[in-house]
Amino acid sequence: MNRDGRSRGGRGGFSRNAGSDVKAAYLFIAPAIIGFTVFVVYPLVRSFYLSLTKYNGLTDPVFVGLGNFRRLFTVDPAFWPSLRATGYLVVLYVPLSLALGLALAMFCNQRFAGVRIVRTLAYLPVVLPAVATITLWKFILNPQVGLANTILDKLHLPTSLWLQSPSMSMPSIVIVMLWGVGGTMIIFLAALQAVPTELYEAARVDGAGPYAVFFRITLPMISPIMLLQVILQTTAALQTFNQPKILTGGGPGFSTNVLMLSIYNNGFSNLGRIPQLGYASAQVWVLFIVIIAVIALTAKFSSLWTYSDNTPD
Repeated sequence: MNRDGRSRGGRGGFSRNAGSDVKAAYLFIAPAIIGFTVFVVYPLVRSFYLSLTKYNGLTDPVFVGLGNFRRLFTVDPAFWPSLRATGYLVVLYVPLSLALGLALAMFCNQRFAGVRIVRTLAYLPVVLPAVATITLWKFILNPQVGLANTILDKLHLPTSLWLQSPSMSMPSIVIVMLWGVGGTMIIFLAALQAVPTELYEAARVDGAGPYAVFFRITLPMISPIMLLQVILQTTAALQTFNQPKILTGGGPGFSTNVLMLSIYNNGFSNLGRIPQLGYASAQVWVLFIVIIAVIALTAKFSSLWTYSDNTPD
């Protein structure tokens, strides 16, 4: 370097170094760009093309324009029930998962002997194999020999048909989904531990009670994480597949035939009939648009109930 802080190589040396840095940067990000193109962009474009075709996976696609979407909204008797079942699942599951996850997080945020064991036990269902736990729950909810009805019978409470009842099948699926609420609890726990303790100490000095502390300090301070959880849990609920597939197969009737299960049945199994991959792709795009719309609406109105400290220094 000379006295002016310039490189001895002058502008030409600087340009050569900058050019090498740019090439190195492109080399480093090339695997990510290739992976994103191959595994995200191409399937997305291919899926949209197939949604405009009649395609069974065996013969060449035949272009039908918006025929699949027209059939979806006006002809298919299972589409609207599957959309209602998906909406019912979201309305039931999202508030319950947020409330239970936050309650568990607040309990595990206390100081008592064995708190680490309690946190581990609360998170344990998340790491267990999903298919194994859902199969176990299917046995628990068996109306004849299941543990749920056995306990209710011992307590002299009314039993239920659970998964075999049109009115109880979806709540039963939500109960099984809440078994994995430990993941939500961990994120809330991290948010609670990031709340400054000075705020709680000042509230105690001012004589604030537990309810005032929760609604005026805790809830506003974790509201950005709450927004994240609303988006994550809503997206997960819209894409629910394992629980209705294993527990009910979409029944009884169309009561648990959620959109993801309907897509699978049309695209792959469909009770032994020829797969309708083009039609299933149209359903995928409807689900994609629903997810984007829900996220956009949630983000748009988030400023009404999330706290943000934008006060300039």
